[in-house]
Amino acid sequence: MNSIKLNARAKINITLDVLGKREDGYHDLSMIMQTINLCDNLYIKKTDTGAVEMNSNLSWLPCDERNLVYRAAVKMKEKYGIKEGISIDLSKNIPVAAGMAGGSTDCAAALIGIRNLFSINVGDSELMAIGKELGADVPYCIMRGTALAQGIGEVLTPLPPFPDCTVLIAKPPINVSTATVFGAFDINNVEKRPDNEKMTQLIKDKDLEGICRNMCNVLESVTIKNYPIIDDIKKTMLENDAIGSMMSGSGPTVFGLYTDYKTALKGLRAIKNKFHFREVYITTVFNTAR
Repeated sequence: MNSIKLNARAKINITLDVLGKREDGYHDLSMIMQTINLCDNLYIKKTDTGAVEMNSNLSWLPCDERNLVYRAAVKMKEKYGIKEGISIDLSKNIPVAAGMAGGSTDCAAALIGIRNLFSINVGDSELMAIGKELGADVPYCIMRGTALAQGIGEVLTPLPPFPDCTVLIAKPPINVSTATVFGAFDINNVEKRPDNEKMTQLIKDKDLEGICRNMCNVLESVTIKNYPIIDDIKKTMLENDAIGSMMSGSGPTVFGLYTDYKTALKGLRAIKNKFHFREVYITTVFNTAR
């Protein structure tokens, strides 16, 4: 095998709670994450150059050591003594800087792809340890599915599969700094926190309506204050038959959960007609094994 193609799937947060700030500057989190079928695509091939080379369909996207995919390839070459060159073509579909772990899932796919392409005899747990050195969300993006993530996001507990539903994604044309959002978050002024134990039971029961009633992201209070359009998107989804709607991660992406594609399509049309966003997508949840 001289090449391999992989899908790198995005994630959404079903819950997100911030428990406190750590001495290392990161925050302790408790959140339930779910993989969805909105994908980037990676094409990885062996070369005879001995070097790591990377290209992307986005002309402005860094394709050097500033990119987690490139860094993942370099790390795998060094750690496992890969002599051949590695060429990676990345086709981006997941919105960038959107709270959907796009960079982390690309990194995870690169780690998996290079392992498989070069027949390196290591399991996912070892890849997840490597991924943790590159980014807090990378271990989850290797595991995928439905999971409770704790610590800085790297302590993972698999949960029962999420109930089947259709997911509407809308990213407004704004950029949100994760560091700025966390910096402005006031842990002593949180009106509502998610109940992850209750949410886990609702997921186990496949109670989609109960899940939607109990979705909660404590970072919304910070991001929506600075970007009220996020709340406008949520309201528009709910007014157009979404069972629930919430911001993912630190934003600015908003998702809505729907019972079926036809209903979600109504929501998509309403979002596009009202806001004229380019990055609006309909997808589904991803639960099956890789």
